[in-house]
Amino acid sequence: MTDLKEGICLSALWFNHEQCCWASNETTFEERDKCPLWKTWAELIIGQAEGPGSYIMNYIMYIFWALSFAFLAVSLVKVFAPYACGSGIPEIKTILSGFIIRGYLGKWTLLIKTVTLVLAVASGLSLGKEGPLVHVACCCGNIFSYLFPKYSTNEAKKREVLSAASAAGVSVAFGAPIGGVLFSLEEVSYYFPLKTLWRSFFAALVAAFVLRSINPFGNSRLVLFYVEYHTPWYLFELLPFILLGVFGGLWGAFFIRANIAWCRRRKSTKFGKYPVLEVIIVAAITAVIAFPNPYTRVNTSELIKELFTDCGPLESSSLCDYRNDMNVSKIVDDIPDRPAGTGVYSAIWQLCLALIFKIIMTVFTFGIKVPSGLFIPSMAIGAIAGRIVGIAVEQLAYYHHDWFIFKEWCEVGADCITPGLYAMVGAAACLGGVTRMTVSLVVIVFELTGGLEYIVPLMAAVMTSKWVGDAFGREGIYEAHIRLNGYPFLDAKEEFTHTTLAADVMRPRRSDPPLAVLTQDNMTVDDIENLINETSFNGFPVIMSKESQRLVGFALRRDLTIAIESARKKQEGIVGSSRVCFAQHTPSLPAESPRPLKLRSILDMSPFTVTDHTPMEIVVDIFRKLGLRQCLVTHNGIVLGIITKKNILEHLEQLKQHVEPLAPPWHHNKKRYPPSYGPNGKPRSRFNNVQLNSVTEERGESEEEVHLLNSTTL
Repeated sequence: MTDLKEGICLSALWFNHEQCCWASNETTFEERDKCPLWKTWAELIIGQAEGPGSYIMNYIMYIFWALSFAFLAVSLVKVFAPYACGSGIPEIKTILSGFIIRGYLGKWTLLIKTVTLVLAVASGLSLGKEGPLVHVACCCGNIFSYLFPKYSTNEAKKREVLSAASAAGVSVAFGAPIGGVLFSLEEVSYYFPLKTLWRSFFAALVAAFVLRSINPFGNSRLVLFYVEYHTPWYLFELLPFILLGVFGGLWGAFFIRANIAWCRRRKSTKFGKYPVLEVIIVAAITAVIAFPNPYTRVNTSELIKELFTDCGPLESSSLCDYRNDMNVSKIVDDIPDRPAGTGVYSAIWQLCLALIFKIIMTVFTFGIKVPSGLFIPSMAIGAIAGRIVGIAVEQLAYYHHDWFIFKEWCEVGADCITPGLYAMVGAAACLGGVTRMTVSLVVIVFELTGGLEYIVPLMAAVMTSKWVGDAFGREGIYEAHIRLNGYPFLDAKEEFTHTTLAADVMRPRRSDPPLAVLTQDNMTVDDIENLINETSFNGFPVIMSKESQRLVGFALRRDLTIAIESARKKQEGIVGSSRVCFAQHTPSLPAESPRPLKLRSILDMSPFTVTDHTPMEIVVDIFRKLGLRQCLVTHNGIVLGIITKKNILEHLEQLKQHVEPLAPPWHHNKKRYPPSYGPNGKPRSRFNNVQLNSVTEERGESEEEVHLLNSTTL
């Protein structure tokens, strides 16, 4: 569909330009891109293959198809599946941390994202398909998990399936099964035990096997960017490799700040209320500017492949237009360094313009309401910069081979510098600068290209880009978007170094109303329904009685609502004055009392608890590794309060305010949702939201008394 913007294959409408010319017997080596079976839109509409009229007609049709694909993609997303937009990796990271986003991994999201991803990539926008494919794979894993009760009823088990699915998604997107497993371990998964490792490995293996069986690229390989370089790298090349790493880190820091600033402005202005118009404007600007430059007109994946490819005797690209002094009749793989021709210098200027264009448009494209990945645009930016640096070093070595840095390795007539290698290193550096990945990124790149021999330059560039990027901010682009959207996410890469205790963080505080709790056999149906209607909490601790305050279990709000509604419909004698019993044995009631309602089956008898003197360092580590949403605080079995993930995030921000007083609070740009439940206590149709309250100002007392709960309502 990408080539549909330029023309159509008459013999098979579903073939792209390259596949269409494979079957032609009239295609020559010099004009391999021209064949009678492929027709441009100018040839079909006005009957001209060349000239100003042909150029203008092709220009108009290019813009028309780009706008059509973009409009169709954003319309499908807006109408059928709003969750299908974006990359999906920030939300996947949040879900794997224990937060539930209802519908984000549903069948409609899967269907619409699969279709609109094709349209968005075909429109020519500066985006990729790899990040959204991770979201698509997780949708498949979530849907299949409902077929097995072991996983459908256990959120922890389901998160293991999603970790394996994310590995399979990267395996399919890049053809890199080992890199996919490491990507899930390093970037996506919150908690990655050993059993999840081999399950992810098996999922990535199956995905790679199926991909190889389909052979989507037609080259009998898993990857699109497979390259073969015939010369090794030399020690002096580490300097330009490190410089590319510095460029990647600077690009990553600039992109994160610029993109977050634009997304924040989109949220705070009227421009964000018109997502369709925004996509159309971005697509129109992209198409208008991209068409005149052949390196921006072409598909981004094909651009990266061309930049990675080493110049050989069979290459016809402008990047390989060197002045040839050798015997052209002798075809060899190891071609010596040669002086650049006019085509190379012209290509460098076009690549410089393409680099500026890609940098600007990627900032405004990532985050619009279509499926948009960041891997391919970042790799394209790095590949362009790397190829320019590689050609510069190659020409420097050719004209100054007597310099001491070149004298030992670069002899006259020897193949010394490989510009395609610099493009590969630059691509890895820029992607590392944006995502702050290290191990998984190096493995993905050498699996993607087959360049195992060049793993040391890749490691040097990736580590340099991470160090430079961390100097401007330790957050990667996905963590920055998690913070921007206000998702309750505890970054496992950060360390908690403070000495606070659980009692310092738990709610309620001294100035707050008492904690809303349930008693195990002293409340009626009306009491529980009133408590549900008057509060917005997602669950309630169950205690023995108001006098003892000892913990019995924990009941979720949604389970209580469903159980009471079901009992009123299916059980006779259940009325508002019916006693609700969470105990194992029903207490003796007067004969005239209505039938009691037993809800012990919905009670969590083993909620996670800590004591009030537990260090917060341990509490934070527990929340990170177990993906908890809340934790009860007790003292000798008596319930004192509750700690939620939101409370921990607020506490961390308050601690940061003392060190970084200018930093905005985490909830400053949080995502606002409507209340989860209606005034009647029934769940709304969309209840996958969490209301994030403002940070409560704490009093400055040096010591706080522990107040026992003396009420069951707020």
